[in-house]
Amino acid sequence: MSEIELRVGGKTYLMACGPGEEARLMQLGRMVDAKLQAMRGNLSALDSQNLLFAALLLADELDEARSGKIRSGISDDTLAPQLELLAEALENCANTLESALATP
Repeated sequence: MSEIELRVGGKTYLMACGPGEEARLMQLGRMVDAKLQAMRGNLSALDSQNLLFAALLLADELDEARSGKIRSGISDDTLAPQLELLAEALENCANTLESALATP
C-alpha cells in the first residue's frame, strides 16, 4: 500500500492507494480540485459540503456520459471508468475529511 498527499480545495489529504496507482490518484485529485475551483463563488463554510457538492457534480457528469447526453471526442467506454475512479477517490477524500473533523 502506498500513500500520497493530495492537495484539494486548499487542504492537503494523506491518501492510501495501491502500488502504481499514485499518478492516477493525483490526476483524479487535480480533477476534484478543478471542480472546486470552478465552484469558487458557491462554496460553503464546510469542506465536507464542498467536497460532496463537487462529487455530485462529477456524478452528474458520469450519469450524463452513461446515458449518452454528452457527446465529445472521448468515448463512453473511456470516460465512464475514469469518472467511476474519480467518484471513488472523492468518496475516500470525504471519508478522510469526515474522520479528521470527527477527531478532536
